[in-house]
Amino acid sequence: MSWEHADRPRLGLKAAFPGRLGSFGRTRVVLASMWRKVSGRYSLIVLAIWILVSLVSRFWTPVPIWTTDGYRIWQAPSRAHLLGTDGTGADILSWLMAGSATNLAISLLAVVLSGVLGLLLVMAMVSRRSGVSQTVVVLVDALISLPTVLLALILAVPLGPSIAVVVVACGFGYGLNLARIVRPQALLAAESDYVQAARNSGVGAFRIFCTHLVPNVVPVLCVQLSMSAGTSVLAEAGLTYLGVGVPSGLPSWGHSLTTSVKFINVFPLTVLWPGLVVTMVVVALNLFGDALRDAIDPVTNPTLRAAVAAAGRSALPSAERQEMSAQLDDSSHHVENAIHAGEGGQ
Repeated sequence: MSWEHADRPRLGLKAAFPGRLGSFGRTRVVLASMWRKVSGRYSLIVLAIWILVSLVSRFWTPVPIWTTDGYRIWQAPSRAHLLGTDGTGADILSWLMAGSATNLAISLLAVVLSGVLGLLLVMAMVSRRSGVSQTVVVLVDALISLPTVLLALILAVPLGPSIAVVVVACGFGYGLNLARIVRPQALLAAESDYVQAARNSGVGAFRIFCTHLVPNVVPVLCVQLSMSAGTSVLAEAGLTYLGVGVPSGLPSWGHSLTTSVKFINVFPLTVLWPGLVVTMVVVALNLFGDALRDAIDPVTNPTLRAAVAAAGRSALPSAERQEMSAQLDDSSHHVENAIHAGEGGQ
């Protein structure tokens, strides 16, 4: 909806109140708001376990990952091997723990690359120079049709199977998709009154983009980046299966799936465990983006809106504080009515 990100009450709150909610306080309110939702709680728990296991696996695993036993291949779960062993006699749980660090690094790098590339493209696509913006729009529309798998195959020719192939292929493909989705919201913000006032005041284009346009697209950006992180986990498994992803000497969830999928009819449990881990993480990443989008925006999060208002009121004298509280209550009612009216219009 056009009103959702164009006229943000939080921009007015910053101007009205001399006090501001600090980064720590804002983060605490956002996390608390996410925790109150079932989807947010699930995503936070799964992602926290993922990060913790990735850190622990750098120093300890139940069995050293390079320890194999040819007499104990394809074993069922037991006390010695909680998730069983694979075709080489290696402990599946240890490989999944070690692979979590690899997949976490790939997801983070892919998100950073896609975010930087997408924002740079958006900045060019909303440029006031029509020739530059139209050229970039056509270029993005042409390159977005290039499949990630094909790009990875092209990169694998000079580079060989490596993490860099997965990161570059995912970051490039997801960055183009991010730019195309974020562009309408950025254009809407670029045409707003406060951006026009900033231009008339002599503020540079880059500063306007960072201080006005980017904050207005943060909710959409959170969803897209979380989806990019989840899709990069799936892409790693697929590219590794094709032989152009993570090299064989490095543990990853894709390797655990690749080495076991050929024997799924005989030893299904060896495929179940890495498949279950990948599914849980991908679902958590997608839910994390949705929950963060709702919690980080004061328009959709009344708790954050109240916290920002309370921080502002604390910096005012008592008389002005009471008057501003009344005005804020009226403003909150107007915002809620606008939200309900917009939902009814849809």
